[in-house]
Amino acid sequence: MPFTPGQIVLRRYWRDGRNTFVKPMIVVADDDAGLLLWMAAGSEIALMRDADGRTLHDVALDEMRAPALERDRFRDNDILVLMPPGAAYSVWWFFRAGTFHGWYVNLESPITRRADGVDTTDHVLDVVIDPDRGWTWKDDDEFAARIGHPQYFDSAAAAEIRATGEHLIELAEAGAFPFDGTHTRFHPDPAWGPLTLPAPPSASPSR
Repeated sequence: MPFTPGQIVLRRYWRDGRNTFVKPMIVVADDDAGLLLWMAAGSEIALMRDADGRTLHDVALDEMRAPALERDRFRDNDILVLMPPGAAYSVWWFFRAGTFHGWYVNLESPITRRADGVDTTDHVLDVVIDPDRGWTWKDDDEFAARIGHPQYFDSAAAAEIRATGEHLIELAEAGAFPFDGTHTRFHPDPAWGPLTLPAPPSASPSR
């Protein structure tokens, strides 16, 4: 069943059976183009940190000491996030004070739908695309360091992940959907302010 516009859902990241990141988001649309979600800057999120304050950007999951989900705030940008059906990526539109500030391609596993939201596994490598469609890879060094790690991806899977990113770069350079101006003038419902997580987050492998 599709989600209902205006419904609040959770977008969760998982790794090796552990919940590593949670965002509460508002459903804009759920149709043939994919699931389109909105989250205002200042919304409460949860991300995994260990006893030393490190995140998964700093170390691999198995190198963390007593990791747990901690509440935080999503700062700086409002985001509109599209997850096309079956896609191994999501595309984010960044807005600041109602002005479009560029795209972000988050490479990830195709989403799994749950009653209260969607689950995915982050593929570490991302692409940042400017409003003029200039682009840069993000977290390339981190991605390279995770290749061959049993909790991440082998070299063949890593090549597929990068190829997906290269395909999205080609679309951006061509000005093709979703980089054709679609949603760049999006204005949310004025009532869609910052969100809070509905319950204490858990990193438990139980789903």
